[in-house]
Amino acid sequence: MNYIKSHSKVVNAWCMYDWANSVYSLVITTAIFPLYYNAVTTTSENNDLVSFFGIEIVNSVLYSYSLSFSFLLLTIIQPILFGIADYSGNKKFFLRLFMYLGSFSCMSLYFFDGENVEYGIIFSVLASIGFTGSLVFYNAFLPEISTPKNFDNISARGYSFGYIGSVILLIICLALIQGFEFFGFQSSKDATKFTFLLVGFWWILFAQITLFYLPEKHKKIKLNRTILTYGLRELKRVWNYIKGVKNLKLYLLSYFFYSMGVQTIMLVASYFGDKELNLEQSKLIFTILIIQLIAIFGAYFFAFISKLKGNKFSLLIMNSCWIIICVSAYFTTNENQFYFLAAAVGILMGGIQSLSRSTFSKLIPDEIDDNASFFNFYAISYNISVVIGTFSYGYIEQVTGSMRSSILALTLFFIIGLVILLNTKIKK
Repeated sequence: MNYIKSHSKVVNAWCMYDWANSVYSLVITTAIFPLYYNAVTTTSENNDLVSFFGIEIVNSVLYSYSLSFSFLLLTIIQPILFGIADYSGNKKFFLRLFMYLGSFSCMSLYFFDGENVEYGIIFSVLASIGFTGSLVFYNAFLPEISTPKNFDNISARGYSFGYIGSVILLIICLALIQGFEFFGFQSSKDATKFTFLLVGFWWILFAQITLFYLPEKHKKIKLNRTILTYGLRELKRVWNYIKGVKNLKLYLLSYFFYSMGVQTIMLVASYFGDKELNLEQSKLIFTILIIQLIAIFGAYFFAFISKLKGNKFSLLIMNSCWIIICVSAYFTTNENQFYFLAAAVGILMGGIQSLSRSTFSKLIPDEIDDNASFFNFYAISYNISVVIGTFSYGYIEQVTGSMRSSILALTLFFIIGLVILLNTKIKK
């Protein structure tokens, strides 16, 4: 184990999965698919209303609900799958399983053209499940390949790998869409659909590096009730343990609330610029590209701040800034204002994702050997937060008819997270 934890090839291979799968998060979920989905589901006859299995609903509301459903479904099945993986010690098998589910579902979106709304939503849900499901097993490897003093830097390196890889592929995708004629496509729509194939292939290709180098322990098992309920029992065990560790409990509660806001903003930001500000697709994609570059700086900047002032200080600053961003977004009416907020989101996005993961690693007691169970609990907390965040966002838009109200409502999640964090003790 000491060899593994000191082996740079293993650490870099772990980071390469961020490089591999982050392209889905950025290129598809954040940048291209929401814009493509809005374009192909908005018609002159029905405006932004779509029919989903006979139910008429606003396209953006349906998209928010679909994200909620994907994370809800993952929350339900994840304990069972994790139990099997943890019992057998085969985390890498399930990392591989969810990776292929996500990548092939992403490529299947190539056949979504707007008329088959049900098809598009189903495969976007499956892709989301694949992406998020793989992360719990990926994150659980961090304590196995590193030591606590290096968690911040390695976590930041992983996210940086992800941002750099995502930026490279997003530039390629933007070039394909903007210069579709040069690359032999009949329309920008065809070029956009091709990016779904490209992202899925990239995800599969570079994930092989991670899968090759990561350590693997496994044993043959026969499925039975004991194994199938193992994950649920582990969650209960971890929760009972966490209840007795005050600071770990408070941090998870804080993380739960502010993640509702962070993840929702990241998932709907481009949609906001498209529907509320009517920004051109190319401008939105370019903005998201710049955000990723800024996020690289943000990840290392807040890792540096944490080294000087501690993780708690950095997280408090970031949560305060997120509140300001939500309030400002409500009053945003032009491109320049949107670009300024986008830059701020980039800095905070890079910092809060990296530090949230490493802070949790630090708070796990040293005597705990079963890190995977704790990261499973961490992932489920994340999933539930996204369910509540995206559902709330969609519901408020449905009731008020405005995304601005939904964005403003997110401030409540950050405020609650901030207050709880103030009462949490976190070691540097």
